[in-house]
Amino acid sequence: MTVITGKQIFKSTINILKTPKPIIKGLWHLQQAKPERFMSIGLLLEQQAVNNSDLVAIQFKDQRFSYDELNKQANQYAHFLHEYGISKNDKVAVMLDNRPETIIIALAVVKLGAIACMINTTQRNAILEHSLAVVETKLLIADEIYIPAINNIKANLPSTLQQNLFYIPALTASEAAVEFRDISKQAANYSVLNPDSTAKIQLKDSAFYIFTSGTTGLPKAAKMSHHRWFKSMAGMGMASLRLTADDVLYLSLPLYHNNALTVSLSAVFGNAATLALSEKFSSSRFWDEIRAHKATAFTYIGELCRYLLNVPAQDNDKQHGVKKIIGNGLRPEIWDEFQQRFGIEHINEFYGASECNLVFTNAFNLPHTAGVTPLAFTVVQYDIDNDQPVYNSAGKMIKVKTGDVGLLLTKITKRSPFDGYTDEKESNKKLFKSVLKEGDCYFNTGDLVNYQGFRHIAFVDRLGDTFRWKGENVATTQVEGQINDFNQIEQSVAYGVELPHHDGRAGMVALTLNCPIQEFSASEFYQHVTSVLPSYAQPIFVRLRTQQDMTGTFKYKKTELKKESYLPNAAEEIILIKHPGQNSYTTLDNNAIDAIEQKQLSF
Repeated sequence: MTVITGKQIFKSTINILKTPKPIIKGLWHLQQAKPERFMSIGLLLEQQAVNNSDLVAIQFKDQRFSYDELNKQANQYAHFLHEYGISKNDKVAVMLDNRPETIIIALAVVKLGAIACMINTTQRNAILEHSLAVVETKLLIADEIYIPAINNIKANLPSTLQQNLFYIPALTASEAAVEFRDISKQAANYSVLNPDSTAKIQLKDSAFYIFTSGTTGLPKAAKMSHHRWFKSMAGMGMASLRLTADDVLYLSLPLYHNNALTVSLSAVFGNAATLALSEKFSSSRFWDEIRAHKATAFTYIGELCRYLLNVPAQDNDKQHGVKKIIGNGLRPEIWDEFQQRFGIEHINEFYGASECNLVFTNAFNLPHTAGVTPLAFTVVQYDIDNDQPVYNSAGKMIKVKTGDVGLLLTKITKRSPFDGYTDEKESNKKLFKSVLKEGDCYFNTGDLVNYQGFRHIAFVDRLGDTFRWKGENVATTQVEGQINDFNQIEQSVAYGVELPHHDGRAGMVALTLNCPIQEFSASEFYQHVTSVLPSYAQPIFVRLRTQQDMTGTFKYKKTELKKESYLPNAAEEIILIKHPGQNSYTTLDNNAIDAIEQKQLSF
């Protein structure tokens, strides 16, 4: 693991000191802003609409929205929603794909002091129903293509929500259900003037709910306050990434992802830059879209960078205007190769989570690090086998030494409060008290990190049953709950396994059946899995076994399963694979294993 040196810090500090004085001054005011201050995302947009009215805020395909136009359209939706009964602290579900309307509607909601609940568009059935219910959503605005998914659960939704279903017409032609109303038509004739409500919003108020899998199975809604959004703008967008009005930030991540809605949008709005929005990520079109938008930066997650590296090298790999990128999850083993192949000057890796109360950011542009934070944290020793922190004789946790790996805990203070989840019980589960001394309180990130010195960390892995795949957290209890509903399953054990040439961990389940193994229907199981689980949570591998290994307290033993991974074991149990392009789970053979290891098969 990398250990940061004083010499590296000194050289990088010299570059940071070259930041223009107006930005430094603005950063100071933002960092000192109290949560009670009357300031908000909507108010920032209104200020940019006055000060930089003609600058392009959003580019999408051949569409262009200036800051003035963006603000006026958001105002129209805000006035419509207000007349419809939406006011401060009401929850509005937004289930839209990447398109300008998603940003416009989210901005309209927060201008009213209401909360935009950004629904993961891959959610279906019970998971989608839970997400809409857990935050007591008052109104839903969905992309037209998701109307069938909503109709599948409509009967189970509260009657008030059933009456408040709106849609935005699909980007490609389709026919909407009559019970949904086209909100774009209804808002078109409303006032473009700023609503009075925007000036009454305080930084401490919630702006968005970002849904995260967590460790309890079903999604939890993490609160994103205006205050935290502005902190992201100050710390990452202005101080670290340092965008200017001449920059174009290309975004291909989904807008329900915090890297998009908070990190990217705040970085752009902070200095009146331009957001170039892609409909969705495509490794084959990525650099062509970068060039078409004349982008100077882009947002990533680690898997995205690996996908781009897997594309055969081209003569024009460095023929683009990108100088800096921002994101998280770029693994050390591909960091240098990615930076050198595509000629990226600044990799602004960061560490953060939707519910975490602070962020680390690579402002110093150092290799293989998630960066630094000025806020309080500690990294403590962790016993992996017993799944708990290590305590000293006084009953307190023990800090790791520089270069060692431990559990990251972030201190909760007035300067960095913990907004938590909408569920107070779930929030309390994430807290450790009297960690280093009596009375202190820390947020448990659930992540193992390497402490690199000089307040820098590097992400290592996630603890417990939750693993990360395709940029999403996968809760094994959620997977097990859905899989156990299949009529041939007696017990299921879900876990993540490492896969060559892939980031995160691929999903795998060990199944015991209530029927003979030879009668197991792999095709019907495939249909069940793909209908009840989001794509990122669908297991890639299946192990069929006669019984599960359990502890004396009736917990499943996953350690050996994880070690054996998807490779054949001593018991010669059957291993199945969800092979790309096939509509069934099929037997994993040596040819498939070789193809995975030789980068000929990816997921």
